[in-house]
Amino acid sequence: MTTNDWLLVGIFLLGGGTLFGIFKTKTVGFGRYTTSAILLSLVIVVSAMLLVAGMIDGAIFVNIAFAVTGFAGGIVTAKEQ
Repeated sequence: MTTNDWLLVGIFLLGGGTLFGIFKTKTVGFGRYTTSAILLSLVIVVSAMLLVAGMIDGAIFVNIAFAVTGFAGGIVTAKEQ
């Protein structure tokens, strides 16, 4: 196996562990924060795997990371209605 293969496996395991942790620690039902955490985790894991596989450039990954950060910040600081 090459280094990129090991990186792909590592990112996949880290993403799987993250999703397992989200589902293990969440309360019953899907609220705004749970759904967003799952979505953000999947976007970061998939884009990281695409970056390591050479299917996207680093600049695209950075843009995705900034978009995820902005989305997460908006969720945390949003006013309750």
